[in-house]
Amino acid sequence: MAFSGRSSVRLSAGVWWPVNKVQAGNAGLFAPAHRAILSPSMKAGSNSVSRRALLKSLGSVGALVTVGGASATAAELPQTPRRSPTPTRGRNARRQIQEAVMAAPLIDTHEHLIEEKERLQGAANPRVPCDDWALLFSHYLNSDLLNSGMPAEAHKRFLSAEVDPLEKWEILEPYWPAVKNTGYAQAVRIAIRELYGVEELSGATVARVQEGYDKLRRPGFYRRVLNELANIASCQVNCLTGEAFKESDMPTLLMQDISIVGMFAGPNFRQYAPKTGIEVKSLADWHRVIRWWFDHYAQYAVAVKSQNAYSRDIDYERIPAEQAEPVFNKVLQGEPLSPPERKRLEDHLFWEAVDQATACQLPVKLHTGFYAGQNSMPLERLARNPGSATDLCRRSPDTRFVFMHIGYPYYEEMIAVAKQWTNAHLDMCWSWIINPIAAKDFLKKFLVTAPANKVLPFGADYIPVEPVLGHAIMARRGVAQALTELVTEGWLSLSDALELVDPVLHGNARQLFDLESKTRVLAKAPWGDA
Repeated sequence: MAFSGRSSVRLSAGVWWPVNKVQAGNAGLFAPAHRAILSPSMKAGSNSVSRRALLKSLGSVGALVTVGGASATAAELPQTPRRSPTPTRGRNARRQIQEAVMAAPLIDTHEHLIEEKERLQGAANPRVPCDDWALLFSHYLNSDLLNSGMPAEAHKRFLSAEVDPLEKWEILEPYWPAVKNTGYAQAVRIAIRELYGVEELSGATVARVQEGYDKLRRPGFYRRVLNELANIASCQVNCLTGEAFKESDMPTLLMQDISIVGMFAGPNFRQYAPKTGIEVKSLADWHRVIRWWFDHYAQYAVAVKSQNAYSRDIDYERIPAEQAEPVFNKVLQGEPLSPPERKRLEDHLFWEAVDQATACQLPVKLHTGFYAGQNSMPLERLARNPGSATDLCRRSPDTRFVFMHIGYPYYEEMIAVAKQWTNAHLDMCWSWIINPIAAKDFLKKFLVTAPANKVLPFGADYIPVEPVLGHAIMARRGVAQALTELVTEGWLSLSDALELVDPVLHGNARQLFDLESKTRVLAKAPWGDA
């Protein structure tokens, strides 16, 4: 019986390896990509494999493959053809992983949620453009709508509080087919299905969607969406309303970052100085303002956060105070700064804030990669983020950096950063709705490349709470798919995959952000209902 086309040899019990076509005089039995797993006697790069070496490699299972076109007898060949694991086994692995992933609590490491009491104010709050079902489209998905061709005027009407909610479907309908399959839209569609019981948004169902929106939006609905339905144990919120730290009414559910971007970009005197009571007349005074925020709120904060990468690279150099002070004085006098001057001041103040965070044992979260919005993203700047991330890790080895959004689309490079640098962690926040397939690909590659305790799998990154549920379901689906594929492709055993579920979904975040002790402290915070 001669080999023709592609076949396989048995390496050990239950393990098969494909071999290339064997013809008379063909010395290339194994493809170069396969040679690496052969015994040392089969030298890498050699174009021939001796019969003795091949038999030695396969001898434990008694497989006989001849080179040069000779035949192998039926008794010497496997009696059954090579095949994948049985469907039942595959289904069982898939089911076990899915059940484990769906049952595990999530730690949500990045949100922009406003307070529930502010949300219940409706359109009277500036962060709530309209208090109807269209609000679910107001963050991220609105960018896809604009990019699909929705005119600005139609977009304005769609999110207007003055337009009847039932009339908004007519505004959306022409553009919905183009965007409804994007990650942004899938999170919203899942939320509509799970929260309002409506499978598909349409002219026939929009009234039911609005009815569901009104019925859900009641006091306590944040806990309903986050805890009960999404099985999220806690969220970490980067407040966008200007203050450095938000005293949340629900401090153990909506844990807070200290926002450091206004400490060094600008800097933002109006938002950061008044509460401290410090009159800023010099760079030393501003250092005192920065320290005040850490002195008062570091014990309650889970991390610090900066989204300054929307306006520059994260290439912050350590600039001495004496070089930064003349530039700071120009800012105090209202004088314009040149780009090099602005970078010099920002770099100096960035490290002033980061060093405070490090002294307080707070991780430093930095935006990397993709930009929200449209028509504003210089891709060449994003491409520099991974290299700049390594420089940050080198400049401050005691700082635990959390590089957010997997640096999309440069996530391969960011995996290399996490593998090489002890103090680099990667956060998958936002990534499941930017590109869910890439996010799954990232997680698969990360788990077989870098230490598994350095990845954070989820942060919905939303202002409205409802799509958080959709995003969480997408993330769980992606994590389960990544682990299942690693098992079915032979990179992980089923037990290995199941052992990763709890650490990845919540254990890593609990450890990195010291959530047990933070929860105890926040439960006694002098504000909020815990």
